[in-house]
Order: sequence, then structure tokens, then C-alpha cells
Amino acid sequence: MREWLKPTSFKRVWFFIVVDIILSLLSLYLSYLLRFNFHIEDKFIATFWIVWVCITSLKLLFMYFFKVYKIVWRFFSLIDAQNIIKAHLFSYMSFVIIYLLFDDIFNPFPRSVIVIDFFLSLIFIGALRVSKRVVFESHGHHTLKPALIIGVNSKTTTIIQSALKSQIEYFPTAIIAIDDHTATDMYINNVRVYDINQIERIVERHHISTAIITKQLDKKQLKNLVDKLNRCGVNEIKKVELLDFETKEFKDISIEDLLAREPKDLDTKAIEEFIKDKVILITGAGGSIGSEIARQCTNYQASSVILIDHSEYNLYQISQQLPHAIAKLINILDKEALRNIFEIYKPDLVIHAAAYKHVPLCEYNIDSAIKNNIIGSKNVIDISIEFKIAKLVIISTDKAVRPTNVMGATKRVVELYAQNVPTNHTEIVAVRFGNVLGSSGSVIPKFKEQIKQGGPVTVTHPEITRYFMLIPEACQLVLQAASIAKGGELFVLDMGEPVKIVDLAQQMIRLYGKEDEVQIEFTGLRAGEKLYEELLLDDSDKETKYRSIFIAKPSYYDFKQLSCDIDTLLQSENKIEILKKIIPEFKHK
Repeated sequence: MREWLKPTSFKRVWFFIVVDIILSLLSLYLSYLLRFNFHIEDKFIATFWIVWVCITSLKLLFMYFFKVYKIVWRFFSLIDAQNIIKAHLFSYMSFVIIYLLFDDIFNPFPRSVIVIDFFLSLIFIGALRVSKRVVFESHGHHTLKPALIIGVNSKTTTIIQSALKSQIEYFPTAIIAIDDHTATDMYINNVRVYDINQIERIVERHHISTAIITKQLDKKQLKNLVDKLNRCGVNEIKKVELLDFETKEFKDISIEDLLAREPKDLDTKAIEEFIKDKVILITGAGGSIGSEIARQCTNYQASSVILIDHSEYNLYQISQQLPHAIAKLINILDKEALRNIFEIYKPDLVIHAAAYKHVPLCEYNIDSAIKNNIIGSKNVIDISIEFKIAKLVIISTDKAVRPTNVMGATKRVVELYAQNVPTNHTEIVAVRFGNVLGSSGSVIPKFKEQIKQGGPVTVTHPEITRYFMLIPEACQLVLQAASIAKGGELFVLDMGEPVKIVDLAQQMIRLYGKEDEVQIEFTGLRAGEKLYEELLLDDSDKETKYRSIFIAKPSYYDFKQLSCDIDTLLQSENKIEILKKIIPEFKHK
């Protein structure tokens, strides 16, 4: 018995056929009643059944032809309604033709009944189809979370339809128009559109705690909107992206969305022409920057990518993502192993991203920082020159500008070496930029973990600021800078405006809806840390054809003296003093 009651497509088709036959009988009989003021003469009853069989057969035929019987009941849509109308039009037009050809079969017959029956049949059959959806939608949304939709576009309609079908866990109760003010006070699928200035009132009235952003906004617009929503008590903020939208899932607005400085002048064509068909060797390929550069080089159709890293786990991770790349587990301090890689693979382009970058760790491990960052980089530079590599790109950092820590000082030494070494046929360039969002050393993952644990969120100083950029954009700009390099340049990426770390922490706490639970605690500047990072030594930077890329003023340093000073640095007991001699602006803290 239970199996018999289980719904199937076959049972659904026959259910509707039977019901449509009954509804057609009722609609035709009611049409006769209406035509004759509820008193049908006997002479018309005689032909009633012939008319009913003919019209009903035609309706069933054309509704089958227009796939009306293939409709899933609770997903009845406007297109399905149109198909029912088409089926009725063809059915009744066909009946009129048949009647005109064989009128003696149907007479006596009141022809006005056809018009009445047409509309009654549409109402009866259409109402049956839409009934389940009306019931489903009127009761289904009570279990869903009330949500505010930001933006008026095609995605807005689809989200509402998905909510009506319970395909998502949210039910839109109001829509906020961002730019399209003509839509204000209008309705989309029975959901009212409001002006953005009415957010606070709407949120309070409908007890909304979730917002879904359907419109692409720039960073400033998005930050202002999120701040406004947070002030209203809306802490669950979602965004619609193409892939997630198709799967009816939404991504949370992240702090990266609010901080990311996305350059407007990415020249992907220039990058592709620069990378395509080249053999590219990347040191530090398992790190945040190196791995993204490896992915970019693969995307831009490098003929071969050689991945070098001394971390087994990091190298494994990126090699899994890029199975056609060549992974080599070596340390750049091993000069002979490094030379062997160059000899075997003969790279056209070398991108040197390997370095120790964590400021406090470098302060506590000065010898290791100097060896890895300076000597390792010197090995890469010297071997690249030895093998006449066409171009070598060195990844530098804003911490190399007027450094206050060992990490920044070592990177500044590498910049000086790269700018002053005799290069022969090799073009050597360095690219300097600030923090990248999502990197292993970024403060953001640390803040996320602290917020999840209930706080406190630790900030070193209330005035500390940093630059931020998304990893993919930063890496693309590195490749773009390299594409225009002639050799000897120190490129500086425009990182936008610096961000106060305490503001960043507050914004993240608001995004997690933990304002009343998580506190911020100031712990004091760490060893070697400074309040403000800089990207240029002075204001004598030179513009390139790209607004996001500048060239810093070159720094001359006699190469023989620099080599001698580096040797002295390695042998000295007081390495900080030697670093200060090489870099007069180094103020160690």
C-alpha cells in the first residue's frame, strides 16, 4: 500500500489527465449553464457529450504536445502557464475548424459556449497547477531566515524564486536599491524595493540579521555598506558570485573583500606575451607568493615551470595543484644543487621569492635570516648571471625601506646587490610591495582564530598601519613589472592607502557579530616592528606606463666593496653593526 502511494512521474501524468478530463467536463457544463441562465434546454443536452469529447480530446492532445504533463507541480512557472494558454488556443481553434467542417454533427450547438468554456477551462486547469505552489510558498518561508537583498538585478529575482522553492535557507523580506532609484517603492515578486537610506527602519521592522549583496561594488562602496549594515545589527552579510550562485550557495563577506586594493591597470595581454612558452624557475615556490606566481605562470601558458622549495610540505601542496610542474626539493643555500637545476632545465626566466619573512623570527634568528635571505639570494643572482638567464625577478618588501628590523635589512642588502652586480647578459629587477591578504604571515588568519576563540584580539599598537593587496593581483603586477623591465630597476607596486590595524581588527569583530564578546588588547610593538611601513626611500620615484607600478631611484654601491662587506657580515660577531654600515638608514629596534 505504501509503495502504491509513493509519487512517480507516471502517476503524476495520469493524475493530471484524469483531473483535466473532470475539469473540462465541469467547465463545459458550467459554460452551458451560464449561457442559458442555468436552465439548459433538452435539445442542447443531446450534443453536449459530443462537444465535450471533442474539446477534451483536443485539449489533452495539445497539452501533451506542449509538455504540460511534464511539469513538476510545485515548480509551476510563468513559462508553464504560457504553455497551457498555447494548448488551449490551439485546442479551441482546432475545434472551431472541426465544427465548421462538420457542423451537422454538433448541431444544435450554442457557439458562444466556446468562448465561455475557453476562459473557464483556463481558470480551472491553471488554478489546479498553481495551487500547490501557492500553498507551498505561503507556508514554506516561515522556516527560513529573513534576509535583506542589496541590489536590483536578475540575481535578485532568482534569489527570491529560490527562496520560494526552499532551495536556500533565506527568505527575502525587502530589497534595497543601490544605484537604480527608479525601482524604489516598486515590487519584485511581491517583495518591496526600498531606498538605501531606509535600511535601518527596514531591518528593525522585519528583525533582519542577514543581508545578501547581489551587486558588484567597489571597495569604498562595499565598506560603507557593510559599516551601515553592522550599525543596524546585520552581521551575517553574504555575497553572490557566479559559481556559488549557480549552486544556490552564498559566500560570507570577508575582510579581504573590504581591504583588497585591486589595481585598475592589469595588462593581462602583456603578461601572457611575457610568460608564454618560457621555461620559468621559481624559488620559494611553496610559499604564499611563490605558489601564486607558479599558478599564474601556468595560466599564462609557460612551457615549463620548475618549482624550488626546501619545505617538503609546501612543495608537495603546490605540486599537487600543478601536476605538470617540476618540483625540486632543495635549499637555495646549496649552491651546487641550485647550479645543477639551472644546468639541467636552462630556464628563460627566474623568479626569486624564497626568503624568511617573519619579522620576530628573523630577530631571534639573525644568523639564519642573513644566510637565507642574503647568501641564498646571492646564490640565485650569481648563478643566473653565470648561466646568462635572460631575466631575473627578485621579490622584495616594503620593510626594506628605512628598515628597523633584520628581515627588512637583509632584503635591502639583496636590493643593493641586485642593482650593483655586473650582470653581463642578465636583466635583474626587484619588485617591492607590502602585505598581501591571506599570506602565511598575514595578521588576518591570526585575528580570525582569536575571534573564533572568543578573544581577545591582540594588536601591537593603536596607531600601527600596513598596506594590503590581494595575492593574485600582487603577483600579476610582479609579472607585469617584469615584462617592462630593462634591467637594474627597483619596481614599487602602488598598494593604495595604508590601513590601521586596530580598524582592521574592529571591522573583523563586527563581521563576526562579536562586538559585545570580543575585546581588543594592545600588546606593544614587537622586536623590529615599526608603526608605519614605507614603499619608497624618497619622493624621486619614476612613473611607468602603468599607474600601479613605479620605479624607485637607483642606489649606487661599489660592488667590490659590497661583496667585501657581505663577507665581513658573515664572519662578524656583531652582525647588526655591519648591517648598519651597509645600510646607513637601518635603525634597529
